Amino acid sequence: MTIARTTVGLYLGLAAAGCGGRSDAPPPSNGHPPARDSAVIPVKPTSNAAAPASAKKQPDSASKGRPPKPPPDSAILIQIATQPKLRTKADSISLVASIRTGLKNPGWPVKTPALLPGSLLPAKRIVAFYGNTLSKKMGILGELPRDQMLAKFDTIIAQWRAADPTTPVQPALHLIVSVAQGLPGKDGMYRQRSDTGLIEKVYGWARSKNAITILDIQAGKSTIDSELPRLIPFLSRPDVHLGLDPEFYMHYNREGRVPGTKIGTMDARDVNYAIDQLAALVTKYHLPPKVLIVHRFTTNMLQHANQIKLDPRVQVVINMDGWGQPWLKFDTYAKCEASEPVEYTGFKLFFHNDTRKGDPILSPREVLALRPRPIYIQYQ
Repeated sequence: MTIARTTVGLYLGLAAAGCGGRSDAPPPSNGHPPARDSAVIPVKPTSNAAAPASAKKQPDSASKGRPPKPPPDSAILIQIATQPKLRTKADSISLVASIRTGLKNPGWPVKTPALLPGSLLPAKRIVAFYGNTLSKKMGILGELPRDQMLAKFDTIIAQWRAADPTTPVQPALHLIVSVAQGLPGKDGMYRQRSDTGLIEKVYGWARSKNAITILDIQAGKSTIDSELPRLIPFLSRPDVHLGLDPEFYMHYNREGRVPGTKIGTMDARDVNYAIDQLAALVTKYHLPPKVLIVHRFTTNMLQHANQIKLDPRVQVVINMDGWGQPWLKFDTYAKCEASEPVEYTGFKLFFHNDTRKGDPILSPREVLALRPRPIYIQYQ
């Protein structure tokens, strides 16, 4: 049986709290733009011009022997300008804290190798629909009939284009091609491989929308070096890229576990292996650089992240994959992406799981408040 994301929702939601060092209780009271971005945020000036002449003037802080209250910092200004009033105080506090984490980390923007011709990032922002067409519970890609799904896809793409007209949107369909399983299967690897016909079908859908295709691996008890070779014919195409999901990688300190019963883990050397294979394809077939998406919503999911190599032929995105209320997602982004610069960052939005407790899904404008600004956006 396919492990749908909803069946392991407990782990996905709580993991974001674990990554941010929080529980479900409210928190206490690269496309990587530098801090100067916040200087252009419009803030309404205050004025005392309308105050009655008879109003009694109150002594300021200095006259009381206290220093004056400092003005809002850039993180607060960004939060004020982008976050709707419907968000909770916890959401606002966590957003400000997350923005500060990104602004204060000297690792952003990452000093990447010189960009090669055809590099998608950071000139474009990738916006993707994710899932598997054989399952309605693994994401929007399989939840709706093709035409309905692609119509919704067009609507979301238009929202992102409107939210940030300065960054062109690159549409993408993100297909899980090795799907983690709760049963071992014939080879005992606890994963099911999608056949080439399914991959070709989704690839055709993507091309009809001028979208790229991203092939995602949930390896289970298999390995990246076992799953990747069968995808080489597709990855040899200029518009096909790769995703790795450590959540279902049952190795290292997860040996013996069944996928979905415990959050998996991946090491930098697994990611570097994929980078080497993709880089070799770029060189061999004279392709534009590949994009590699690595999902993460706990620190343990990706070990030794600082050892991931930077190669101009492969652009690496660490994608915030946790679901939950806005404050929880902001906390996770700060801890798992903004605190450990690799190259670029991504942010996943869940049409259903993010709204379970009545919170509207985060808008593009809200997500763009984060620092560094996510350059890859994924909808499940």
